[in-house]
Amino acid sequence: MSRFLTATDKYIFRLTVVPMLGIFALAASLLLLEKMLRLFEFVSTEGGPVNVVFEMLMNVIPEYAGLAIPLGLMLGVLFAFRRLATTSELDVMRAVGLSYVRLLRVPYLLTIVLMGLNFAIVGYMQPKARFAYQELEFQLRSGALGASIKVGEFTAIEDRMALRIEESRDDGRQLIGIFARVANDKGQVLSISAREGRFLANREDRNTIVLRLTDGTIIHSVPNGTPRVLSFSRHDLPIDLPALERFRERGEDEREYIIPELLDIGWSPEVSTEQRQGSLANFNYRMVEVIMMIMLPLLAVALAVPPKRSTSALGIFLSIVIVVAYHKVNQYAESVAGLGRVDPFLALWGPFAVLFALIAWMFYQIAFVPGGQPIGALEGIYAKLARRLKALNRRWRRMRDEPEPVQEEQAVAA
Repeated sequence: MSRFLTATDKYIFRLTVVPMLGIFALAASLLLLEKMLRLFEFVSTEGGPVNVVFEMLMNVIPEYAGLAIPLGLMLGVLFAFRRLATTSELDVMRAVGLSYVRLLRVPYLLTIVLMGLNFAIVGYMQPKARFAYQELEFQLRSGALGASIKVGEFTAIEDRMALRIEESRDDGRQLIGIFARVANDKGQVLSISAREGRFLANREDRNTIVLRLTDGTIIHSVPNGTPRVLSFSRHDLPIDLPALERFRERGEDEREYIIPELLDIGWSPEVSTEQRQGSLANFNYRMVEVIMMIMLPLLAVALAVPPKRSTSALGIFLSIVIVVAYHKVNQYAESVAGLGRVDPFLALWGPFAVLFALIAWMFYQIAFVPGGQPIGALEGIYAKLARRLKALNRRWRRMRDEPEPVQEEQAVAA
C-alpha cells in the first residue's frame, strides 16, 4: 500500500480526511440537536420517559447519514484542493506532471469506501431504523412506554373514570391531593378525594392496577337517591389498564423495505400496480443517491479552484446548494414516480444524467482547458458585487466617523 500511495497522495489524504470528519460531526450534531428539541417536546407532551428520546435519536441517525456522508465527502475534497490552489501548491504539482486525474487517486479511494458504507446505510439500515422509530412513536402515543398521568390535569381512563393529582413526589411514587370520579353503566357515581396515595401492582390481574388512597372521603351518588358519604383511612381503588393496540407489521411504507425486498416486490406480478410503482421508485431513489457519489470528487475539484489572485468562496456555497438541491429533486421525483405519474427509471435517472453531464463539463473545463474556469461568469458577477458592497461599507464608515459641522451661534442684537 505504501508503494501505491506516494507522499503526495498521503498529503492529500490528510488534507481531505480532517475537514471531511469535521463536516460529518458538524452536520450530524446540527441535525440531531434540532431533532432532539422536537422529540423532547413531543415526549414531554405525551408523558413518556426521557430515555425514549435517545432511542428515537439513534433511529434517525441513518436517515441523516444518507445526506451527511455525500456532503462531507464533497466538502472534504473541496477544502483540500482549495487549500492546494490558494497556497500555489497545486500549480507546483501540475508543473511536475501531476494531472487532476492523478491527484484524485486518494479522493476516489475514499469515495469507494464511503459509497459502500452509504449503500449499507441506505439499503439496509435506514429501512429498519425508520420502522423502529415509527414503532417507538406509536408506543409512546398509546401509552405502552409508561406514559404518566399529568399533574394538575384531569386524565380520562377508559371513558368512565376521571383522575386528577395535585402533586407528585419521589418520582411519582407518592401522590398528593387526589380526586377521582368513577361512573358505571347504571348511573351510579363515586366521587373520591384523598390526601395522598400510590399506585400498586395487582398480582391477581395484570390488566388492572391498584391506587391505594389514604385519609379521604367517598361520596356515592345514585339516580333519584340521596348521596351517601363515607370517610376512610385507607381505600384501594382498582383501575383497569387500557388495552394496547398492536403495532402494524413492517412494510406498510416501501421505505421500510430493504433492497432485496424492494426488488422482489418491484418485479413480482402478484402485487398491485401501486405497490410495484412505489417499490421501483424507492429502489431507483436509493441507487441514484449512492451512485451520485462517484461524481462528487469531480464536482469538488471544479468548484475548489478559484480564479488567480482570488480567494472567492463562491464554490463552497455552490457545492452545498447543488448537493442539497439534487437530494430534494430526487425526493420529489420519487414521490411523483410512486404515484404512477412518471416512469420511475426516467424520473430518477433523468436528473442524474443532467447532473452527470454538468459535472463532467465543469471538470473538463478546469482540468483540460488552459485557463478554464467553469464558474468564471458567476465569479465575475460575485467579484463585482463584493467590490460594490465593500465600497458601500467604506462610504458608510467614513460618514459615521466624520464629525458633524459645528454651527456658530449668531448673536441677535436686542
